[in-house]
Amino acid sequence: MRIRLKEKVRQTSSTRASEGVYNSFDIVGDIAIIRLSDKSSETAHAAAQAILAGNKGVKTVLAQASKVAGEYRLRKLTHLGGENKTCTVHREHSCLFNVDLEKCYFSPRLSGERLRIAKLVKPHETVVNMFAGVGCFSIIIAKKTPTATVYSMDINPWAVALMERNIRVNRVFGRVVPLQGDSREIVDNQLQHCADRVLMPLPEKALEYLPCAVSALKASGGMIHFHCFEHAPKIEQATASARAKVAQKLKSLNVGFEVPFSRMVRPVGPNWYQVEVDVSVGAGKF
Repeated sequence: MRIRLKEKVRQTSSTRASEGVYNSFDIVGDIAIIRLSDKSSETAHAAAQAILAGNKGVKTVLAQASKVAGEYRLRKLTHLGGENKTCTVHREHSCLFNVDLEKCYFSPRLSGERLRIAKLVKPHETVVNMFAGVGCFSIIIAKKTPTATVYSMDINPWAVALMERNIRVNRVFGRVVPLQGDSREIVDNQLQHCADRVLMPLPEKALEYLPCAVSALKASGGMIHFHCFEHAPKIEQATASARAKVAQKLKSLNVGFEVPFSRMVRPVGPNWYQVEVDVSVGAGKF
């Protein structure tokens, strides 16, 4: 969610305090998460109070105190105002998601991408979601296409526990199959050549895991939705770079493919973008 937070802080505090505030922040359920360019108590307090006063649904304000990092893609969060908690329930596309922001990665900024992918899934498809988190992509797919089956895996046991709860809450039990562990090992041991579609919404590892995604597809081929981070002066250059990386990797695997679509999902920093590439893998060799 983007509002002019800097201006609101300036109205209730000092100009100096407002300089430490970014205008954008995320709302997950009833928790707001902000980033501060400094750690002054004046800035943090002013920003938290402005958010709580201007957003009736927000009960908690947290500051992101570190970058997303580690195997589970976690970030350090600091409580700034309201209730001291990290757990909430987030509503998205008529689904409810239990989230613990301290123990699981979650971004509301992928909402549009989750819906776009869900709308592409056809009746009776088998989908493999290699990096499922608390199950958002998987559950939205199952709600939009009730005859689809989604194998939904994550290495983080906390995320899988929440995914299992979200499967029950959204009544997609049996249609979304939760699996805990490294997705490469799970695919190699259980899900070879079974999928019509593979989701790879983990930019840091998608290129490394791309051969595994190909092996999960049926012998007749299928679709892979690949995410990566790209640094480039322009969005068009970022998407071109992502497509080139995917093409180079698949050529090295001697796989026949086409890239019908790619797009910038969101900016993640100055000249840094999260890019999604749709890859249609064929039955033949490249």
